[in-house]
Amino acid sequence: MPRQVDHESRRRRIADAVCRLADEHGLEGVTLRDVAARAEVSMGAVQRCFRTKEEMLVFALAHVGEAVSGRIGKRLAEDGTSGADPRAELEHAAAEISLVSPERRAEARVWLAFVAQAAVTPSLAGLLRDNYRELHGLFSRLLDAAGAGEPRRAAHALLALADGLTTHVLIGHLTPEAAREVLDDHLRGTPGHEAATFGACN
Repeated sequence: MPRQVDHESRRRRIADAVCRLADEHGLEGVTLRDVAARAEVSMGAVQRCFRTKEEMLVFALAHVGEAVSGRIGKRLAEDGTSGADPRAELEHAAAEISLVSPERRAEARVWLAFVAQAAVTPSLAGLLRDNYRELHGLFSRLLDAAGAGEPRRAAHALLALADGLTTHVLIGHLTPEAAREVLDDHLRGTPGHEAATFGACN
């Protein structure tokens, strides 16, 4: 048992190193040597944890997804004990997924690096599809509880919007505050004509 616990801990340590390197240099900067150095383990230790670089990247992507899902799940659990409004829960979940807050900027860079790589890596694409399927299910349930019409269809639109805002903030097209206004307006069902007033980054 101690050996298994240590093995899983090391895999997560390596995944953290992958994410830090991806944040700094993109996935092209993730080499076996650099990952080992950043994780402060030997190259042999990395190879014992992961048979291939692709397997290591799949695990790291799952690691990022678990962090986001964990924060959402924790908030929903807290809201459940306090009887929060489903719409408030939906707003929080959408904001977490969009990664638009300044403290999530590094996580957003890592996420988009993986999304780009997934376009040419079937194993990463499959994991992303699974993640999006779970998030769509969550949004559908929350929208249904909030009384939205056609919750499954509305969930697709909200998930696409939240995901797209990640890119818009990361490249400086929108400020985090402006992106949050876009998200809030969508959730309130207000017209999009106010979009012209949203401030972009200088």
